[in-house]
Amino acid sequence: MNLNPGLAFFIVILTGYLAGSIPFGVIFSRWMTRIDPRDGGSRNIGFTNVLRTAGRAPAVLTLMGDLGKGYLAVRFAQSLSVGETGNWLAGLAAVLGHNYPVFLSFKGGKGVATGLGVLYSIQPLLGWMTVILWGATVLLSRYSSLGAIVAFGVSPLIVLFLHPALLNVLFSLILTGLILIRHTGNIQRLRAGTEPKIGRA
Repeated sequence: MNLNPGLAFFIVILTGYLAGSIPFGVIFSRWMTRIDPRDGGSRNIGFTNVLRTAGRAPAVLTLMGDLGKGYLAVRFAQSLSVGETGNWLAGLAAVLGHNYPVFLSFKGGKGVATGLGVLYSIQPLLGWMTVILWGATVLLSRYSSLGAIVAFGVSPLIVLFLHPALLNVLFSLILTGLILIRHTGNIQRLRAGTEPKIGRA
């Protein structure tokens, strides 16, 4: 599809943001259990709090939906041939949409699953390495938040190793910043020893 570059960038950013704004955690929890995850636990709309408040099935569907919107936002950008910059911008827009969704008065999640979907779509090996790092950290610590902090904290180094172009490293640093900003409270609770572990309220 031959589009004006400026228009193509606008389309992929807007599409990415709107896709990211779809609150799968709220949708699946209400549909399957009539529970709104914003009313319990950490009041977050992501996988961990949906698991805590609504159960395994809504949580798994939430995870798939949140991964999918990050992945598909980048894939859509790739279909329009907007280049690496456009691909990254679409992915970052999806994470922004998840974190600050227009459909929930800009009060959303923390962008972890959506960010993983973005990384996998940019480069599958990058996505898998980040998932493995997240999973290993969670298994050892039982802290989902620590897994996200470690995995995305290290991901720019993985990008530097796999795709050392300055543009890729810069955008991966921005993605990490979007994730870490939303984990400020978790970092404070981890330092204080009050962060709940997976499987505990």
